[in-house]
Amino acid sequence: MRLIFFTDTHIKGTTPKNRTDNFYEALRKKFIEIKDICEELDIDYVLHGGDWFDRPDIAPSIVKEFASIIQGYKRPVFTIAGNHDIYGHNPETVGRTMLGLLEGVGILKLLNYKDEIVLQKKDVKVQLTGKPYRFDIDDREMFKEYYVVKKRTDVTYLINMVHGMLLKKPFFEGIPYTLIDSILETEADITLAGHYHGGFGIVERSGKYFVNPGSLVRITNAIGEINRTPKVVIIDIENNIKIYERELKCASPGEEILDRKQLEYAQDRNVKLYKFYQELSETGRFEKTDLNKIIDEISADQNISREVKDETIRRIALAREELANGEEE
Repeated sequence: MRLIFFTDTHIKGTTPKNRTDNFYEALRKKFIEIKDICEELDIDYVLHGGDWFDRPDIAPSIVKEFASIIQGYKRPVFTIAGNHDIYGHNPETVGRTMLGLLEGVGILKLLNYKDEIVLQKKDVKVQLTGKPYRFDIDDREMFKEYYVVKKRTDVTYLINMVHGMLLKKPFFEGIPYTLIDSILETEADITLAGHYHGGFGIVERSGKYFVNPGSLVRITNAIGEINRTPKVVIIDIENNIKIYERELKCASPGEEILDRKQLEYAQDRNVKLYKFYQELSETGRFEKTDLNKIIDEISADQNISREVKDETIRRIALAREELANGEEE
């Protein structure tokens, strides 16, 4: 059995301001190259880690274009919903979104918390589970509900897909995250993760694999994106497991399509915002480990809109991601 996995495609019709190319066309080429890889490697199943779209109500004309390409894969597509695919971080709203529409017309299959699908080829049976994004997916009291799963007795292997902040090393305070070493009790042979755009590649712990190839697109304001090439992951399952990353040939070098001035400006702005958060935490007015509570209290005090609050959280997360990328070995 052979599967292909990719994540965080963030389909949209406009080009991010820090890109100098046509983002829409670049993404189309990536989806078409994935179709070619499916043919070349005789892929059996396609897996996606969430955030298909950059927003849940993307224009129907854009959805139609990409739906046509996905249909051309001619393979079953299984996915989970990311935070950008749903309204208000609530996976129960997916039925009102464009991702829900794609499932409704049979282009892909959405996995929810209690879903279990068995994929089979010859004597190999793979249990597939999926945990879409929820606001509490990385909370200290809840993370095991999503990352730790149980294997059925009638299957050979178990794959669990999650859309959460799964990381291989400690991050910064304020944004909830889950460490690979904290979920080693999972019975999943392979844990496939999305959400963290920088990715962490393929990590093996005690015979279990944890995989995040990074976002298929480069849209974040992070200098590290210049050196990152979008990838897919190929999973071969027979008598054992073989996993490897494959860079997309159509992906242009970062220095050719990313506006460095915009990235440097955004980096400076985001780092200043993060330093402000640190200073605020040290005053003792707020609990420094609960960023959401800090932002909620400031928003309530100043009557700040939900959009501004979400953008603040996003920028602080980007600053932390940039600083974390700078510390990678």
